[in-house]
Amino acid sequence: MHRAAPHLNRRGSRARSETAQAENALFNFWDGRLARFSFASVIPPVLPQDILRQSLRARRRALSAAEQQTAALAVTQRLADEPDFANVAAIAGYYACQGELDPALLLKHAWLADKKIYLPVLAGEALRFAPYQCDAPLRRNRFNIPEPQVSPTAWRQPFDMDWVLTPLTAFDVTGTRLGMGGGFYDRSFAFLLDPNWRGHRPRLIGLGYEFQRVNALIRQLWDVPLDMAITEKNRYVFASNGFK
Repeated sequence: MHRAAPHLNRRGSRARSETAQAENALFNFWDGRLARFSFASVIPPVLPQDILRQSLRARRRALSAAEQQTAALAVTQRLADEPDFANVAAIAGYYACQGELDPALLLKHAWLADKKIYLPVLAGEALRFAPYQCDAPLRRNRFNIPEPQVSPTAWRQPFDMDWVLTPLTAFDVTGTRLGMGGGFYDRSFAFLLDPNWRGHRPRLIGLGYEFQRVNALIRQLWDVPLDMAITEKNRYVFASNGFK
């Protein structure tokens, strides 16, 4: 891909206002409560959070390259068939690590369909989203995860995205997501938990393997649930989240 990244500063004072609202929501929901996570999962037998996370991460890493590629192709086809795919302008993906469901094929498909593609970058303890091209240089952040090497002036806010493809360790039938434990997505999208938020609402879409679906996860006050989860076998829509 050789298309130049588009000019991104086009929302002016409205963007600044929404940024302030989102930051206020973030501080309201994250006033020290992330000092410790206390996720739990209920699958027979009941597994503590750390054991569940370790078990599913090990199973994910054990997948062969062929199994990962087959799953990624199936997920790409499901997302490309989504009714609102044609209307989506900005899609945030992620750089797959340690056997995570790889969204690269879907991002390439979206780019060829003239969507704007972004990858997350660390901005302190939250995320921003940087424009991405497949041949663009990457740098590694403090967790050794590659992210676009672009100026912070090109970064976009979480509420600027239309679809946010999120990696996950587990998810349940209500849309509760278990991540890696850092809380970056929950901090960044905390504004979606604010009943007074009137700005743009990104659609959070978890990507994973069918074995990552569990019966139930305990949802904490700061957990931002998924709108949808896509696996190689199924499409799950969580209409009860209040995001529709």
